[in-house]
Amino acid sequence: MNPKVSVIIPAYNTEAYIAKAIESVLEQTFTDIEVIIVDDGSSDQTVEVAKSFTDQRLKVIVNQQNLGVSAARNRALRAAQGEWVAVLDSDDWYAPERLEKLILVAEEKNADMIADDLYFIKDGATSPWSTLIQESGEHIDKIIQIDSVYFVETDVYGQAGLHLGLSKPIFKRDFLFKHGIMYDETISIAEDFCFALQCLINGARFFLVPKPYYFYRSRPISLVGQNILSRLNQCCISTTSFMQQEVVKKNSDLTYALSYNLAVFKKYLAYFQVVLPIKQGKWLTALREMRKNQSFFSVLIYRFKNIIERRIQYYLMGNKSVFHMSYNLRIKRKNIN
Repeated sequence: MNPKVSVIIPAYNTEAYIAKAIESVLEQTFTDIEVIIVDDGSSDQTVEVAKSFTDQRLKVIVNQQNLGVSAARNRALRAAQGEWVAVLDSDDWYAPERLEKLILVAEEKNADMIADDLYFIKDGATSPWSTLIQESGEHIDKIIQIDSVYFVETDVYGQAGLHLGLSKPIFKRDFLFKHGIMYDETISIAEDFCFALQCLINGARFFLVPKPYYFYRSRPISLVGQNILSRLNQCCISTTSFMQQEVVKKNSDLTYALSYNLAVFKKYLAYFQVVLPIKQGKWLTALREMRKNQSFFSVLIYRFKNIIERRIQYYLMGNKSVFHMSYNLRIKRKNIN
């Protein structure tokens, strides 16, 4: 008999974290589960840690080379047998009652996907510093249904908002296969956002539970260098791709929301094309880019107050975590090559 829930865990070089992730699933109050770990070519002891668990509900699949998080998730999806599919990053973990609480609401609401609030917890900390909803500025105190327009409008790069692209919904597996929805293996950023939006475009009933049951570990990563430019370019490409879908063209509100997001991505692309040469001491290059990218100035003005406040916190008040904790919600990426 197939399990009720398949929990898929893509993993890449997370030997220090994956045991906690696995334990949090195996210790769920809801026990009718399978756990599928796909190691994506790790060079550390991630596979050995995963295989040290003897629970029969756990299966470990190993990619011989690193293919990226989307490919790893797709391999897990193809192996999943559950009625529902839940995603867990290998450096995060679940509260013990997460699956029980969410599946109960999902079945009551006849949902195709359901998400909860997230706890944000800094790596090494003993307690969360905030939650996704608290940081969003939105007042959500009851279960709400999320449509595609609201999903996009509240997840704009560099701006405050709900940013449900960070959430980890549980999906009805039959819905995914009926509509042929898989993770886009051509992108390496915002893959969760794109996957969820594709579900919504295909008519998924998506509900948000304003209770945090997912612990989202925040680890320091560097966004300095050409990687941020390539990631912003990917966001532009994926947003444009969505806008070209016929079903999207028929939805004027969704088209407008996506076009706004695209404009913001392009502005930040212009901004970082100037900022990166400045940080590298390439002043002539920065001046040339500044002349080509007039959007740089509007983004600089928009960000100026925040830039100053963060530097005061860091240099004068000794808050060494301020840059780490004020990460940009849309560009942040974890446990991926």
